[in-house]
Amino acid sequence: MTVAKKRPEFRNINAFTDLPKYRLPAPGWVSILHRISGVLMFVLLPLIIWMFDNSVSSEISFAKFRFAFNNGAAGVLLKLVTLSLIWAYLHHFIAGVRHVWMDISHKAVSKSFGFSSAKFTLIASLLLTVILGAKLFGAY
Repeated sequence: MTVAKKRPEFRNINAFTDLPKYRLPAPGWVSILHRISGVLMFVLLPLIIWMFDNSVSSEISFAKFRFAFNNGAAGVLLKLVTLSLIWAYLHHFIAGVRHVWMDISHKAVSKSFGFSSAKFTLIASLLLTVILGAKLFGAY
């Protein structure tokens, strides 16, 4: 007669001791950031509408918007929020294309493709954000 091994007992995790030790793989980061970027774009939608409205309403409103965007601490804050929107859009778009590609192509559903496409998504969204951020802050 064989005695069955006792199954491991899992209890609630401690956020202070267990979570810092946990290493999330790249596909997990892409999944979480995809959700965060979607929420960020949704929450900042009124700002996007305001920016669009001020840029196309009239020449005077465009001049006021441009002045607010380019001067003072408010301008820097507005540029940082715009930069976060740029990242959110780029990441959400690239991750969305990744998910659609994985849904369409049965060959793309593998562990190796998941890791490589997740790394590409993270690198591409950050690289494009840096390039567009440099343009936004006047580097070129």
